[in-house]
Amino acid sequence: MALDGCGLFCKYILLIFNIIFATVGLAFLGLGLWLRFSNDTRGIFEIDALSSTTFVTAVTVLIILGSVMLVVVVFGDYGACNEKRCALQVFSVLLALLAGVTVAVGMITYSKRAEVGLHIAEFYSSMYALYVSNGDPVVRVTLTFIHMMLHCCGITGVPLVEIAKETCPKPDGFMEHFVMTSCPGTIISTFDSRAPLVMGILIGTAALLLIALICSTTLSSKLRLSASTSQYIILTQSTPVLTNPPPSQPDFISYSYPHPDPNPVVFTPLSAANIPVPQD
Repeated sequence: MALDGCGLFCKYILLIFNIIFATVGLAFLGLGLWLRFSNDTRGIFEIDALSSTTFVTAVTVLIILGSVMLVVVVFGDYGACNEKRCALQVFSVLLALLAGVTVAVGMITYSKRAEVGLHIAEFYSSMYALYVSNGDPVVRVTLTFIHMMLHCCGITGVPLVEIAKETCPKPDGFMEHFVMTSCPGTIISTFDSRAPLVMGILIGTAALLLIALICSTTLSSKLRLSASTSQYIILTQSTPVLTNPPPSQPDFISYSYPHPDPNPVVFTPLSAANIPVPQD
């Protein structure tokens, strides 16, 4: 269907949004599935005593969140590329739900920042224990990223005795060759001090979802108007009307008389002399 400039702009915005959303969703789902079914981490889910730990909860959230994001992308791409209003409407409903959940999570995270920070530190401790036990390279990359971002070193914070010291950042000063901050304490303090920033990031994510929702609603409206206009043009072209129709021709009807009348009645035309003229 033919779309105007606003409709095409919204369509391209949705395509870009879905590409980014699909990339993040695949990353979450892939990481969650790897942590769930890897030989090094599968045993955590099979032990009842560890089945309620923060690590298991985080992995489950990653799998669910990644799956939901990919489902949203499927409806969004199908509706935008094929210009299907039904898929766009489902896409809009899912975006509205995700935006509401994101805002709720941001508010809960800010109000319970101390508890959330403690859970994140427990998740780090689980990842650290996995690396110490099996030396998984993926876990090593994750620990290295956390250590570089927070500038901390493992559980103890002492590089000389740290088991995973190869993942620790380079010391900034002379004293950090001997003592560096431990990561669990750094995670708790950093999250507590930057909880407003985390809430702002989540609210900003919800705002991006609302922008995609507005674009989806606008594109659906443009498609509805385009469809109604196309139907009107087809109807008017199927019944052409001429501005100057030709004059209608009289119908010629032939009559046959099998037996002519033998005594026809003859009417004598009146002449001008025979017409009586009224006298004043």
